[in-house]
Amino acid sequence: MKVYLIDGTYELFRHYYALPSARDDRGREVAAVRGVLASMLAMLKGGVTHLAVATDHVIESFRNELWAGYKTSEGVEPDLLAQFPLLEDVLEAAGITIWPMVEFEADDALAAGAAIASGISAVEQIIICTPDKDLAQCVSGTRVVQLSRRTGITLDEAGVAKKFGVLPESIPDYLSLVGDSADGYPGLPGWGAKSSSTVLSKFLHLESIPRDYREWQVSVTGAKGLAETLDREWDNALLFRKLATLRTDIELFHDPEQLRWKGPKPTFEKMAARLDSARTEKSVKARSSTKATPSTGE
Repeated sequence: MKVYLIDGTYELFRHYYALPSARDDRGREVAAVRGVLASMLAMLKGGVTHLAVATDHVIESFRNELWAGYKTSEGVEPDLLAQFPLLEDVLEAAGITIWPMVEFEADDALAAGAAIASGISAVEQIIICTPDKDLAQCVSGTRVVQLSRRTGITLDEAGVAKKFGVLPESIPDYLSLVGDSADGYPGLPGWGAKSSSTVLSKFLHLESIPRDYREWQVSVTGAKGLAETLDREWDNALLFRKLATLRTDIELFHDPEQLRWKGPKPTFEKMAARLDSARTEKSVKARSSTKATPSTGE
């Protein structure tokens, strides 16, 4: 069997900014929920049998306590934020496994789900459906892969190495150096994608990088300055790597059959009818936000 793990937060953001506004009989904006539901049902119609959707029920997580600048719900439009609990209710009624995260993030749930499924021999392949670069750390060989449903591009381990210049196990170290503006941490001054991938492709992890740049034996512009920065910013580098490292110690399921779609629940028909009857605008209205989309790495 194949297990599909879907980033519900990304899907909700993506549909919110792609679809015209639609409001139900209570005046609630529901277009994004309707779009995500249609997308999930299309996956099931296409033959997907085992799946789970992870969401950021609360955008803030334990990482906000570690770094004051970490991403929050500030700037997320109220009409979008209000659709998270609705999406969770609708998907549950549709019979789709839903993992709403509060202390952790949706990315953590995807990582934990992939780790659990990897330990089950009956699972042939795990497909993590998100373009978020954080999830590249979970890719393993061709068994755990990352799929961008928007572009149709699938990354296996070789694909991650080609895209980022480092192996999946080095992705948190890579992000600690280059930073992640969408998640709200800056990385280290001077460390760009090329220098970071060049050094980490040789040493894999921060602790293995010699403090003396002359021992690097790789061609990196400004190596001396980068080594000095790494030494000076060492504590921040470790902190940023902790922010970038996804948690896999979340108990989500123990049997892949818990993820099998068995059809909608009795409550689904009424909820679907309400979504179907929502009044749709003729065109997509311009929407602005300080955080228009979640971190994707695309």
